[in-house]
Amino acid sequence: MNAIQRAQTAYGHHARATNTPRDTEYDAFARVTRRLTAAAKTPGDVPELAAALYDNRRLWMILASDVALKSNPLPGDLKARLIYLAEFAEVHGRKVLAGKATAEPLIEVNRAVMQGLQNRSPGQ
Repeated sequence: MNAIQRAQTAYGHHARATNTPRDTEYDAFARVTRRLTAAAKTPGDVPELAAALYDNRRLWMILASDVALKSNPLPGDLKARLIYLAEFAEVHGRKVLAGKATAEPLIEVNRAVMQGLQNRSPGQ
């Protein structure tokens, strides 16, 4: 084990403990988007693409479920847009699996959400 790995082992759980909910959401989108991007670059690897699309769908369904809660403080118009994007991810993902579309629109949407999660005022 090298010094970097030891440091990550020793301090990694403390770094995760200070993540905000937005940081956690960003990290989830980043992981899923990396998988989608890698799968899209490997034509013919249907199992990897299917797994990446499944993870993307799960992420969006979790987000939509959270957004739909009355206790969610987001503005109504933003909630509606996020639920629409969750529906888009579901429908477009099926088209990708059927070979009728590419994963690129899903990747672009995820990256836009990631950018939105990063663009916040101090203190958020």
